[in-house]
Amino acid sequence: MAGGWTRDGAVLDQIDDTITDGVMTARARMPAGEGASHCVECGDEIPEGRRRALPSARTCVHCQSGRDSRIVISGINRRGSKDSQLR
Repeated sequence: MAGGWTRDGAVLDQIDDTITDGVMTARARMPAGEGASHCVECGDEIPEGRRRALPSARTCVHCQSGRDSRIVISGINRRGSKDSQLR
């Protein structure tokens, strides 16, 4: 049930779009191409288990954790209220 000027199912469409955007963003951040045996940042050897799980890995777990903590996620504001638009 939608309210106001929206049609029925509009809220579900917004939720679906938000999930799709999240999946596309995650896929875009995944490394692609040839992997490395040693980390491109610190030079330590990338563990065999990580290379098997993610063949295109180019960083060790420690360096990748640092990279992941710096990711800033900015998305589209799909809320309908004016207050959410002002943030």
